[in-house]
Amino acid sequence: MSAEAAGVVGIVALLALFLLQVPIAFALAAVGFGGFAYLAGVDPAMSLLAQEIYDTFSSYPLSVIPMFILMGSFAYASGISERLFSTTYTWVGGLRGGLTMATVLACAGFAAICGSTAATAATMGKIALPEMKKYKYDDTLATGTVASAGTLGILIPPSTVLIVYAILTEESIGKLFIAGIVPGIILSLMFVAVVGVLCARNPKLGPPGEPTAWRAKLKATKGITDAALLFLLAIGGLMLGWFSPTQAGAIGAAGALLIGVFRGTLTWKSFVETGKDGLLTGAMVLFIIAGAIVFGRFMAVSQLPFALAEWVGSLPIPRMAVIGVILLIYFIGGFFMDSMAFMVVTLPIFFPIVLKLGFDPIWFGVMMVLLGEMGVITPPVGVNVFVIKGIAPEVPLGQIFKGIFPFLYALIALTIVILFVPEIATFLPSLVK
Repeated sequence: MSAEAAGVVGIVALLALFLLQVPIAFALAAVGFGGFAYLAGVDPAMSLLAQEIYDTFSSYPLSVIPMFILMGSFAYASGISERLFSTTYTWVGGLRGGLTMATVLACAGFAAICGSTAATAATMGKIALPEMKKYKYDDTLATGTVASAGTLGILIPPSTVLIVYAILTEESIGKLFIAGIVPGIILSLMFVAVVGVLCARNPKLGPPGEPTAWRAKLKATKGITDAALLFLLAIGGLMLGWFSPTQAGAIGAAGALLIGVFRGTLTWKSFVETGKDGLLTGAMVLFIIAGAIVFGRFMAVSQLPFALAEWVGSLPIPRMAVIGVILLIYFIGGFFMDSMAFMVVTLPIFFPIVLKLGFDPIWFGVMMVLLGEMGVITPPVGVNVFVIKGIAPEVPLGQIFKGIFPFLYALIALTIVILFVPEIATFLPSLVK
């Protein structure tokens, strides 16, 4: 069997393991080890497996992942998410659909201190859904909004998906974070506009709340102080070159802890529980990265990605058609696999093609995140939808999925715009050396 054929067999075997529900990290490592052993020998494969696992868990640059995850966990335990929601509701609650608009804006604010889509959806869902139920908001609109707005957690920095992408492609974490800011702001405003249009067409979906005076609005603005401080300290310091990514995450996590202690909202029990959840999530991501690296080494030895890149580069079709097919594969793949898992599996295959065609890797990273956002809300996998189902068990699953579609259309529209106007994602990073 040729090396390229072994690579194809490895991909098929990996998909089979996924269908058998083998944990993602173990499936990646097993196929990578087996393929590498077949092509290079058992002893080199054993050394590769041991070395990559050790290197991943002892890597200082990779410690950025648990740091930013802990930052988001401690921010939730410190009550920052509740204050964000209270502030945004004071500002827009008097509008039709004001509670759902406030949820979108609060999700955007919380995303700036949390790098997880599921965590953002769960956090804001626990706060916003009971309020929307109390004010008789339509269940489809309420649950669909929270599930969809939670996706902002992996676009607005810090983003665990962008961190993993940066590590696997050896791109700058700081530049990728900066690249996500403008698309994140645009998408947040698009989601607010979607709510406004839906409620204008059918006012019963989201009745307006009591209007608030300007003095009350200005007074409520202090509720965003903690989130803004954390973002400016951690992400601002990273962008200005004051901190390395790991230092920025550690400072953000420590800052969230101090805010909780200062405000008296962080208890010993919540500290232990959120710290445990954050560390478990961080360890899971690191295991996936280790498995992905082993699988990537197998792909490199098989020469399959490079053969594909050469073949695609020689095709007599426009490069935009090729990138369109790649993006379509990611869109469809998100229906059936976790977005991060699908990205780490396919990057060794598609990234050389993207570079061969001359596309900006920073731009491609933002596109990966936008497609990943679609994957976490689309059936049948839709992680965010299942998170919201757990918070609102009385709402049928099909009803929640129905609620995400207006927001999915907005996501698709933004992705198409950035496909043809990449400067939306690349302009700010181009200003950073």
